[in-house]
Amino acid sequence: MADIQIVKRDGRRQSYDNKKVAAVVARAAAGFELDVSPLLDAVNNYVKEGIGSQEVMNFLILTALNLTSVENPDWKNVAGRLKLFDLYKKTALARNCNHCYDRLYDYPVFLQQMWADGCYDREWQAKYSAEELAEAGTFIKPAYDLVYDYAGINLLIKRYLCEYNDRIAELPQEMFLTIALLIEQNEKPEKRMAQVKDTYEKLANRKISLATPLLMNLRRPHGNLSSCFITVMDDNRESIFYVIDQISAISKFGGGVGVNISRVRCKGARIKGIKNSSGGVIPWIRIINDTAVAVNQQGKRKGAVTVSLDMWHMDIEAFLQMRTENGDQRMKAYDIFPQVVVPDLFMKKVEADEDWLVVDPSEVRTKYQVELGDLWGEEFNRVYEQLYLDAQFGKLEMFKFISAKELLKKVMRSQIETGMPYIAFKDTLNKYNPNKHDGVIVGTNLCTESHSNVKPTRFDAERIENGKIIREMSGGLVHVCNLVSINLANVDSDEELESICRTSVRILDNAIDFTEVPILEGRQHNLRYRTIGVGAMGLADHLAKNNIPYINSADYVDELFEKMAIYNIRASIAAAREKGTFEAYEGSDWQKGIIMGKRQLWFNANSKHKEAWNDIFRDLQKYGIRNSQISAIAPNTSSSLIQGCSASVLPVYSKFFVETHGKGSIPNCPPFIKDKFWFYQENRNINQKVVIEVMSRINKWIDTGISIELMYNLNRNIRARDIYETIMDAWKKDIKTLYYTRTIQKDGSASEKSECVSCAG
Repeated sequence: MADIQIVKRDGRRQSYDNKKVAAVVARAAAGFELDVSPLLDAVNNYVKEGIGSQEVMNFLILTALNLTSVENPDWKNVAGRLKLFDLYKKTALARNCNHCYDRLYDYPVFLQQMWADGCYDREWQAKYSAEELAEAGTFIKPAYDLVYDYAGINLLIKRYLCEYNDRIAELPQEMFLTIALLIEQNEKPEKRMAQVKDTYEKLANRKISLATPLLMNLRRPHGNLSSCFITVMDDNRESIFYVIDQISAISKFGGGVGVNISRVRCKGARIKGIKNSSGGVIPWIRIINDTAVAVNQQGKRKGAVTVSLDMWHMDIEAFLQMRTENGDQRMKAYDIFPQVVVPDLFMKKVEADEDWLVVDPSEVRTKYQVELGDLWGEEFNRVYEQLYLDAQFGKLEMFKFISAKELLKKVMRSQIETGMPYIAFKDTLNKYNPNKHDGVIVGTNLCTESHSNVKPTRFDAERIENGKIIREMSGGLVHVCNLVSINLANVDSDEELESICRTSVRILDNAIDFTEVPILEGRQHNLRYRTIGVGAMGLADHLAKNNIPYINSADYVDELFEKMAIYNIRASIAAAREKGTFEAYEGSDWQKGIIMGKRQLWFNANSKHKEAWNDIFRDLQKYGIRNSQISAIAPNTSSSLIQGCSASVLPVYSKFFVETHGKGSIPNCPPFIKDKFWFYQENRNINQKVVIEVMSRINKWIDTGISIELMYNLNRNIRARDIYETIMDAWKKDIKTLYYTRTIQKDGSASEKSECVSCAG
């Protein structure tokens, strides 16, 4: 090959050495059965006089991506390693050690620089001694860097690694070790370093995936660590704008927000006795919409809010049209994720083909002295049936009768067109609420898997002191939850699973004690309930690895998630024994000997591991439990890319797909596709009732919820009745919520796909 001069990253010119390039490619392909000659031939033909070494590396990465296929999926891993080597090179230059890759991971030196540059929060600098930090540095295993494919390392670089002066300032293992140190910072000194090592290895070796706020913000100054928030808006100006300010504060630090708006009076309702004064809920939702867009998540993503409205609210029909293309544009909110809150009574009236009554909450509040949005179960049924009767006799001013079946059809039409609204089955949510003694669940978080009691802040009084308005407020609770997901694709034994569950519970419970929740009502909720969400991802991979087709997996999945429930609850009871129970424990289901809505007799009759459950009930009575809610399964759309596994607990969308975005296309496929091709079954080709059955088996062992996406392939002659029957089936099987509804069009495209911006990571 003729002598060709290339330009190095530091500006020097040097002869192109194809042997060096071959060595880099060989290192990237180590362990994979690949013929690398097509990549080497391509790059040798591409190189020309004066080309930059960075451009050569970019070409290698792009070519490796283009070589990726179902037959040769390992090329995406080669591309990932090449991207990693590129990061190493840039980091070495920035740290003035161009040829000292073996010293890149000098952790104590790195820490001092990050504190000096202001990249890391200095508040924990005094938590560990110099000797402990040096010991921590020995935990780092650079080989863990090599596990990422291109999609994973690219996302890690683009979104999560800290930056300084427009360059990446940390490497992956530095990030994971720092997170581990921060998570364990308040543990007892005699066991703390062992726990740091345990947490680091499970994070770095992709056994546990952290949700976005933990992964993104934990080591940064003043970062929120909680994933999910839910608030509720009262029917007055002070509360409405206070909640909008809450949303902006949460969104600023990367939290996804759920807000229930059912207390707000409907369009045309009276204000101070004057008829037709209220504009209803839509104008307020439009302000929430613009707030979410304006206050982005540290420049990474725009804010995201799900607004929930009960099915009995008179504005429900306009609410269902908020994201559709047709109609009055002044009544649209295209950046809001709508959610309908559905009582059992509505579903029963759908089945019976009866009329459904929609009312104004303000009129009900005034005439009946009851807040309809706070009711569920028999209490709601009793009040609602009285309203139904009174409306028939003309005793209500604001009401309307609608065919329940037609209203559900409007929900389904909107889902087919936009993928939404999400559905929250209110009575099911509250039936399994362990804290029903202390409040009510009015809706869910952005991804529908997390929920607990919320209360609006009351404005008790207002006065002027020294020219300033002082408001006296009380009573508010905003749901807060921290999330992790266990990567089932990388779990090989029950013993390992139990260890991972134990670490997951500890990570999340520890995070409660040092997270800076951006709003007061969230901090109060954290202490009162200590809600956490241990979830799962990679179920489709785990099943394929064990030669189990998804459609035949219900019994296996049932026992798998029973074991996870046992391990998680054990860990929380052990934490209570050492540190005490959550604040609202007295009077809770846990204190009454009820676990996930079931008493001990149920477990003796229905579980596979009766002795384990009997031990848990005994220990629960003796020690209590640390966390009021423990498990929740998020969608994990993006964090699964970092983990290199399938998202959440659903079937894979496709055995091979290409994600296209502004900077190019990224091929992807499940991790075991090469050897387990026939055991991967695509969601779009599975009857969704099968998916609901698998979800119902998991749901038995999850004390909060699951983000369940339904997917209908229009090429398979799907009818509206199929969607209707799946919704009814989900409700009857005690599924708590339904997330997106996807419809696959004939060209292979799907209705709107959006990652969870808080839970997914």
